[in-house]
Amino acid sequence: MSTSPTIGFIGAGNMASAIIGGMLDSGFQADGIWVSAPDDDHLQAIRRKFGVSVTTDNRYCAQQADVLILAVKPQIMADVCRDITPVAQNTRPLMVSIAAGLTADTLDGWLGGGLPMVRVMPNTPSLVGMGAAGLYANPEVSDEQKQTVESIFNSIGKALWLEDENQLHAVTALSGSGPAYFFLMLEALEAAASEAGIPTETARDLAIQTMAGAAEMAARSEHDPAQLKRNVMSPGGTTEQAINTFEDGGLRPLVEKAYNAAMSRSREMAKELADASR
Repeated sequence: MSTSPTIGFIGAGNMASAIIGGMLDSGFQADGIWVSAPDDDHLQAIRRKFGVSVTTDNRYCAQQADVLILAVKPQIMADVCRDITPVAQNTRPLMVSIAAGLTADTLDGWLGGGLPMVRVMPNTPSLVGMGAAGLYANPEVSDEQKQTVESIFNSIGKALWLEDENQLHAVTALSGSGPAYFFLMLEALEAAASEAGIPTETARDLAIQTMAGAAEMAARSEHDPAQLKRNVMSPGGTTEQAINTFEDGGLRPLVEKAYNAAMSRSREMAKELADASR
């Protein structure tokens, strides 16, 4: 872009703070960022930490923004959108929502219609700069605007585009809920190792480092996970015994069942939010 867009945030919670921190680390300028929220004390803490501009007036924040990130809870999103509608229709910023369950059409309707809209499904590792985000853009979003959104969310991890908005339910079940799946495995490994006599903290440290190392190997490797798994296994060895036990215990169908349960609940929650907002 010839000039950097001004980025506005409505909502100043943990995810908004993580995004702002990542943006600043990746070269965005603090003087091009505005944040609004109702708690002025909290806003002043954010201003001191990041050097960004703050206001308790959502409409004023929206008026400054070329890109407006809606970072409030889904339950209050309708009221927030309707409040800023006159400004949004006048200045027509790129709208970006990180709220789960609310469709682009629903959000656009609350904002008066016809606006460029991107929905983002981030996850909690974004708080440490290792997030995974699924992105969906409505037809009004330009290629240049897509690049801007991609650069924002790549600053806190990895951002990938989806062609079908419905796929965000699948992303929710994968990367949105996914960190908890790995925490469960971590918890189980720690407990098993502790039962075998390894001190709990040592077991946890070894399990965390093993998980982090395996993830890094998968990210760097040209091989698929199946091949990486085989590379660790020796015929008749310890890893083969463990993997066979997982397979015999039905790990794969259990993972699929859990994944589908999360995806189904995401669809249910979206319907509940849509019904409640009518």
